[in-house]
Amino acid sequence: MVILDCETTGGRAKYHRIIEIGLVVIENGRLIETWQSFINPETMVPSFIQKLTGIKPKMLDNAPIFSEIADILHDKLKNRTLVAHNARFDYSFLKSEFNRIGINYSTKPLCSVKLSRNLYPQFKRHGLSEIIKRFGLNIENRHRALDDAQMVYGFFIKTSAIYSPEEIEACCKQLLKRTTLPPLLDPEDINKIPNTPGVYYFYAQNGELLYVGKSINLRNRVLSHFSADYTNSKEFQMCQKTAHVNYETTPSDFGAQIRESHQIKVLSPLYNRRLRKTRKLYQYKTTVDDNGYMRMATESVSSSAPSEQQFGLFRSPRQASIQLEKLADQYFLCHQLIGLESSQKQNRPCFRSQLKKCFGACHGAEPAEHYNDRLTSAIERYQIQAWPYQNAIMIEEQNLDGQTALHIIDHWRYITKLEIPEDIFDLGYQVCNQHQPKSSQPQTRLQADEKFDLDIYFILVRFLMNEDNKKLSNLKIWMLDPVQQ
Repeated sequence: MVILDCETTGGRAKYHRIIEIGLVVIENGRLIETWQSFINPETMVPSFIQKLTGIKPKMLDNAPIFSEIADILHDKLKNRTLVAHNARFDYSFLKSEFNRIGINYSTKPLCSVKLSRNLYPQFKRHGLSEIIKRFGLNIENRHRALDDAQMVYGFFIKTSAIYSPEEIEACCKQLLKRTTLPPLLDPEDINKIPNTPGVYYFYAQNGELLYVGKSINLRNRVLSHFSADYTNSKEFQMCQKTAHVNYETTPSDFGAQIRESHQIKVLSPLYNRRLRKTRKLYQYKTTVDDNGYMRMATESVSSSAPSEQQFGLFRSPRQASIQLEKLADQYFLCHQLIGLESSQKQNRPCFRSQLKKCFGACHGAEPAEHYNDRLTSAIERYQIQAWPYQNAIMIEEQNLDGQTALHIIDHWRYITKLEIPEDIFDLGYQVCNQHQPKSSQPQTRLQADEKFDLDIYFILVRFLMNEDNKKLSNLKIWMLDPVQQ
């Protein structure tokens, strides 16, 4: 194995750089080599990093850049298990540095923090400083790459005197299979997660909800969060904080998507940045001017009452404008007529007409019917879907194990999730079909919310307007009528 430690200009592998690397190379249980090198990061070293490590800019001025030591380093790492304390941090920096110079370096690192947690569960803290103190190790320069790597080696020596080789080997093999799990997360949390559709929840040690997600396969999706190399700083932060994973199963992906959308809006997890509640939406409104040309403008509408006569649903004017720009390029639309370019005078050529990207509708050079046909084609698929049923419906989803859920929907608005079919009468509905569905078990009722929700709308369109999606999710539609008084 190679025990490695890096000192860096910061904590984000995507933006920061390595300034020192130290290696301890072990073969057949024996130390065969130590190696250290400063690395010129070709960027500034923050003062707090200088204070922490003792590495000053002048020490790096004549140091090689990473590309100059990459081949040597790669040879030392080749065919050896990479070991580091909080291995994901060092590995992400190492991989990023190699990637910058076109070398694909990939391995399964062994984290000595996790090894310590598994072998010494009686201790709460497993940072390098705690391990140095716990085992009485001597170090001259803390937060220097080679010195810190040698402390990890000391930890292995001490541990080898306490545990048998078989016990250590068994623990290492288990960890190498789970090297992506966050240090605070109990592997048993993962073992309990099924390979079924549902919603999962990441919690911090203090119980704070960090993230809510959904998947058709809960186990695979949860593990995928921890298989990244943390070039994304938010993913790295979330995974470092994750101490507990919980989940709910659903009969199909449909129920998982609905539940995820609802839970994110209600619970506001720390690291979810999408699916938040939206008070205003934006649509395209079309009009016809005096010359017969269709014009378009973006206007705000209440999130509770979007119009089926207008086009598009967007969370912001910017999102609407970006999409309009794409449509204009694709269909040669006039920026003046779609509201992206203002004009002080009518019948004045727009800027794009000079670039041959507008056929002249702005100044009458293109017949109105030609332009209008093209604009209609451009925005046709953005028209709000008409509700395809006469009244409300009940969606029944069921899996092969008999798990069933019942959802009440009315004109793209999610009403509630039923515990038993008979509850529809309390909502003022009755089933049109001759036989009512059976509920396999009590279901958790979602809070009734009859307002239009953009995310729910898109989910419903994907499933209700696509027969293949309905079939794959085993969805059955039950028509509802208002209960006659």
